[in-house]
Amino acid sequence: MTTNGTGRQHEPGWYEIRLQGRLDPRWAASFDGMTLAAGTDGTTVVSGRVVDQAALHGLLSRLHGLGLPLISVARVDTDPAKHTPRTPDQPTPGD
Repeated sequence: MTTNGTGRQHEPGWYEIRLQGRLDPRWAASFDGMTLAAGTDGTTVVSGRVVDQAALHGLLSRLHGLGLPLISVARVDTDPAKHTPRTPDQPTPGD
């Protein structure tokens, strides 16, 4: 775990990142075990566990390099037993 300037810890968490456009599932291997899901609305949701903020920024940087517009980044329930992945057609919390 790492801490930020306020002393708060950045714990691992489950993230869902929505992109405008299609990302072929073969890219999943490039994103450290993240899951890719295509929606009928032309979006792709990249989801999975991220160990800390540095890893999240690295993931976002790699996604940025693909040239697909970023729609949203959401941290969702961190308890995998409670987690039910949304389909790309479902809104991200806060939408």
